[in-house]
Amino acid sequence: MTMMTPLRCKTVPGPRSFNPLKHTLAFQHRPLQFLAELQKQYGDIAQFRLAIWPMVFISHPDYIKHVLQDNHRNYDKDVPMFQLARPLVGDGLATVVGGNDWLRQRRLVQPAFHRQRIAALGTLMTDATKAMLQQWDTYARERQVFDVAEEMANLTLRTVSRSLFSVDVSAKTNSFCQAFLQASAFLVDYFCMPFPPLFISTPRNRRFWSAIQTMNAVAYEIIRNRRQQQEDVGDLLSILLNAVDENGQGMDDKQLRDEIVTLLVAGHETSANALAWTWYLLTQHPEAEERLHAELDQILAGCIPTVEDLPQLDYTRMVLEEAMRLYPPVWQLMRRAIQDDEIDGYHIPANSSILWSPYISHRHSDFWEKPEQFYPDHFSEELSAKRSRHAYMAFSSGPRICIGNTFAMTGMQLILATIAQQYRVSLAPGHHFELEPLLGLRPKNGVLVSIEHR
Repeated sequence: MTMMTPLRCKTVPGPRSFNPLKHTLAFQHRPLQFLAELQKQYGDIAQFRLAIWPMVFISHPDYIKHVLQDNHRNYDKDVPMFQLARPLVGDGLATVVGGNDWLRQRRLVQPAFHRQRIAALGTLMTDATKAMLQQWDTYARERQVFDVAEEMANLTLRTVSRSLFSVDVSAKTNSFCQAFLQASAFLVDYFCMPFPPLFISTPRNRRFWSAIQTMNAVAYEIIRNRRQQQEDVGDLLSILLNAVDENGQGMDDKQLRDEIVTLLVAGHETSANALAWTWYLLTQHPEAEERLHAELDQILAGCIPTVEDLPQLDYTRMVLEEAMRLYPPVWQLMRRAIQDDEIDGYHIPANSSILWSPYISHRHSDFWEKPEQFYPDHFSEELSAKRSRHAYMAFSSGPRICIGNTFAMTGMQLILATIAQQYRVSLAPGHHFELEPLLGLRPKNGVLVSIEHR
């Protein structure tokens, strides 16, 4: 992708409208359909206006690679998506714009996600899953219908809080999850219609700040209890508490809160949604479920899975990756062009907001054998070798790839293997749901299922 002068570059195509809110309203009410139609009509690069912001939408893996990897120094996170998320997660690792602040935070948090440390947490993850399955025994005996999406959210929040912060937030999981969903729904609407300002007291704004206070209460209680204990237990919270800057100053409670909330939200929400979609897809594809069960029976032979078993559980991994291909936990991402750039002959002006959606790019017909179907063999060694690496990006890519990707995949594989080894899951008759693209891509109205012992 050689640089051209703007005069020689092509103009990014896109829809035109005399109604400044037309595309904003379409994106607000049906964002996935709007982006799919945009790609269908204009191809792999298009521009449109979202509220007060001009957007360049890209969907080709090479274009995304250019932004995240090849020319990543020209693209930062000073974009509406992350600006509006700051009341929720502050200046944590996910939202800090870039430069030295991001690099310092990344290096600080990185040791908590070392592969050896993650391996040591495997038993904690399966123990939490087994504790949940004690309640599932009752569900199975009574053929009770329950929401497996809610179960996954509660389970992943417990495993993340115990793994990273050595605390059990079981008593607060429901309130924290509900507060996050309420704040997430608010921010998605506010992203499209950013008024009235958040500091104005309206019923909607007050509900948002109340949700933030609920989440803050959990984070600050974690901080307060650990400061009182004055004990280094070797977890991420200890790393953060012991960190000092070049002036010898440690993190204050607000900085700690931002990192804790960021990791609680990112760590549990993405995995919970991925697992919820996995269970749904398995209920709709019994042949895949049978193949999964056969692998678990052969490799595990009735034993609880461990981290050492995971390299042999190829199909278990493929099922999860295919679920995240069709229903990526993070359905949209964004960057800002710091200086003028050029992508495949198209001029990208400085300060442009670049938007892409894994939901759209994961279904690109040029890169997937069966783009709209649940086909775990997409992630076989043979088919993966033929495909552009950036055609699949459940955890983003480049220097700012998700720091918890190995942690998340390890936890999800252990949870899926532990449960599927014991239970067969069926979708409740008559249960219908739709996609709900909030900050994450979740199943609206949950996934109602019943279970039976295998």
